[in-house]
Amino acid sequence: MAVSSADTAFDPERGWRLHHQVAVRPEPFGALLYHFGTRKLSFLKNRTIVEVVNTLGDHPDARSACRAAGVDDAQQAPYLQALGVLVQSKMLVPQ
Repeated sequence: MAVSSADTAFDPERGWRLHHQVAVRPEPFGALLYHFGTRKLSFLKNRTIVEVVNTLGDHPDARSACRAAGVDDAQQAPYLQALGVLVQSKMLVPQ
């Protein structure tokens, strides 16, 4: 599954991390991400994806981060899709 952007294609077998200009603000529904460089705002709609995003940099690849957050391989598609969107919006960058 690859989601491409102008600069980087999302590869779940690759390591990712939050961009250094992105702030995460926890909310009851999940979290808000704000990119100070692009001024983009993203919503994370559940706490599991928040955990995945917050711990991406601690794992060798996106699939490992999902597994560590309790997401089985068979259930990862929506999470990987969300991560791909975050790569497109430059919230996530390669490690």
